[in-house]
Parts: sequence; C-alpha cells; structure tokens
Amino acid sequence: MTDTAFWHPFAAMGAVRDSEFVVVRGEDVWLWDESGRRYLDATASLWCVNAGHGRTEIADAVAAQMRELATYHTFTDFVSRPVQELTRRLSGLAPMPDAKIFLASGGGEAIETAAKMAREYFARTGERERTVLVSRTNAYHGTHGFGTSLAGIPPNRLAAPFVPDVVQVTWNDPEALEAELLRIGPERVAAFFCEPVIGAGGVLPPPPGYIERVREICSKHGVLLVIDSVICGFGRLGDWFGVDRFGIEPDLVIFAKGVTSGYLPLAGVVAHGRVAAPFFERGAPPFRHGATYAGHPTVAAAALANLDVLEGEGLLKRAEGLEGQLHDALLTLADHPLVTEVRGGTGVLGAVEIDSERLAANPGLVGALSVAARERGVLVRPMVSAIGFSPPLTFAEEHLDVLTDAMRGALDAAR
Repeated sequence: MTDTAFWHPFAAMGAVRDSEFVVVRGEDVWLWDESGRRYLDATASLWCVNAGHGRTEIADAVAAQMRELATYHTFTDFVSRPVQELTRRLSGLAPMPDAKIFLASGGGEAIETAAKMAREYFARTGERERTVLVSRTNAYHGTHGFGTSLAGIPPNRLAAPFVPDVVQVTWNDPEALEAELLRIGPERVAAFFCEPVIGAGGVLPPPPGYIERVREICSKHGVLLVIDSVICGFGRLGDWFGVDRFGIEPDLVIFAKGVTSGYLPLAGVVAHGRVAAPFFERGAPPFRHGATYAGHPTVAAAALANLDVLEGEGLLKRAEGLEGQLHDALLTLADHPLVTEVRGGTGVLGAVEIDSERLAANPGLVGALSVAARERGVLVRPMVSAIGFSPPLTFAEEHLDVLTDAMRGALDAAR
C-alpha cells in the first residue's frame, strides 16, 4: 500500500501510514472492507450510528434537500425550513421547559459553545465573577480548547493550551464536587460538566444516585449543570437526551453523534428557557459565537429523517432491553485472566477492563486486542485501559455470541 496523505485522528501515523483499514460499505450492524470481508460493527462507528448503517430514508432525505437548498448560513436572521422544524422538534423532546437550541457541527464544537454560554449567562445576569468550570476525572469533552482543558483522560491533556479557571473532581464522588465548590467559592463557579455515562474514559456508569445528587449540589450553589450527552443521547441510554432515567432537569445539554446517527455532522446545545432568557430579551446584544455550518439545512434534513427512524421503529424502547442483554453477554468474559472488570448495564454501552499488570508490561495490549477482534470479524473500540462496545440500536440477540466469541478469541490470543 502506498503512503497515505490522510492524517488520522488519534493515530500513531508511523504505523498507520501504509496500513490503513479501508471500509467500503455498511448495512444495519455490518460493515465490509475493500476485500469484501464482513465485520460486525460493535461500536456503531464512534458511538453514533444508532439507527444502523445504510438507512435509505436518511440518504433520500439528504438528496431531496440538496436538490432544493443544499446550504445557507444562519447568521443574523437567516434560517431554513429544515432548521426551524428540527429545532422545534428537539425543543419539544428536551428534558427542560422552553428549551432553545444552538446548533454546531460536532461535539467538541458544542462543548465550546456551552462553556462560553455558561460564562456569558452569568456575565449577563450580573455575576461576572462566575467563570470557573468544573469537570471530572476520566471525562472526555472533545479536543477543542475548552474540551482539552476539561479533559479527564491524562494523555489527552498533554501539551494542552489550557483555558484558565478549569478544575477537576473525582468522577464518582458527588461530595467531592461540593467540597471543591466550597474551596473555590461557589460564587466563582459557572458550570459543572457531566457525562451521564462516561464514554471514552472507560464506559463508567454513574454510581446509584450520583446524577441526582450533583443536580442538588449545583442547584444549591447556583451552578449550571451541563450534561454532556454526545454519546448518551438519542437512544443510547433509552431516551432522547440521556437523562430521563435519572429524573433531573439540566441547565444545558450537549448533543451530537446520534442526532443524525452519524450520517452527517451535527451537534448542538439545548438551553433551559431560564438560561436562554437573557440572550432572547428584546434589545439583548448578540451572543458572538457560531460557525458557518451551524444550522446547515441538509444536515438538519438528515437529523429529521433519523428522528423519524428512531421513533418509527421504537429504537429507544428497544435500547431498554438491549442494555441488559449486552451487559449479560459481556459478563461471560469476566472469568478471563486478562479481564479485571466488566462494566455496563446503563444504556447500550459496555467495557471490558484489561489487567493493569499486563498493560504495564505491554502498553500496546489494548490496541492489539482490538486488532485481534477485527481479525475475528468484530470491530471494537480500544480505550486507554479497556475495550469498549456500543453497537447500533438495531443490534439483535443473535449478534451477541458473534461479539463475545470474537472477543474471547482475541483475549486468548494475547495470553
């Protein structure tokens, strides 16, 4: 293979430059490479192809919109019909009243938006000293400026251009959050960023009562609770924005990935009506933030078609049953000598933690396991110390043995 011109994200290019894995076709939970070999997609690409691959409904909606109006900006007062329809629909599905939707192109961009929005909200409501943002260890919030500073995965923070006034607390201890707020001074804190289930940081479901307790703490101290549902939304946790099961009302919700099932890039921030109010007042100055493709009509058409699929096929309800089936299947790997923990049971997400001593002796072990699973016909997600799973919501019980057989074979090969 010739030397590639494509610089891959999160890749050791010295190894990848002449050994790319070329995917050419997808259908439901399956992918094919350029040699015609079929693979089970146990990660839904990067946590996002919730409706499955090859949905002609989405492709047809995109083609129809491109023929009518492919693109136009939404700065000042410009808008297109698909964007109006999509934001009305998302507002109606949102877990907070009078929700307003700010659109972006990707999760990292939406994190930037939410961070700036939180600080600006307090500036507009007379509390300019509230600038501190709090995140958690193991958290992943993208790789833009704010996202890199909020990152709780140490390798993702190397050589970072850190944003000031960002601090971290332990991921699983709500009382650590309150202690940090009191240490800093709650009157200085703008927002707390929280994934309902930590994704890239290891697939870490929250301890029982954690999400509810941090909601109480944020409300007590006037801190905005920002729920990062980039991975957890649009069915991944069995509801639209990944928080219904916890019974809370967030102040801001970040979404991406599953809103289009990854068919086109779309993300956004859902703002509680109370948070949006100072921006929507008559005579309020502009929120000087946004991107060319915020509110792209063709992307909005893809999202609308995807929402129709998720609703029409009952995929959110299906996820409720699938989460237990996936977790039970992964638990069959818990007895393997290389496995120290199996995580899951909260949403259609799971992870197999790899023995730390073996990882210390062989830092490339997780990557090697993912390649070994691929050789056995299943695509999985290598993370820092674990293998992650997040199949499409069209995944069926018949696929579970395919997944676990391949993963056990990969583990056996590495012993």
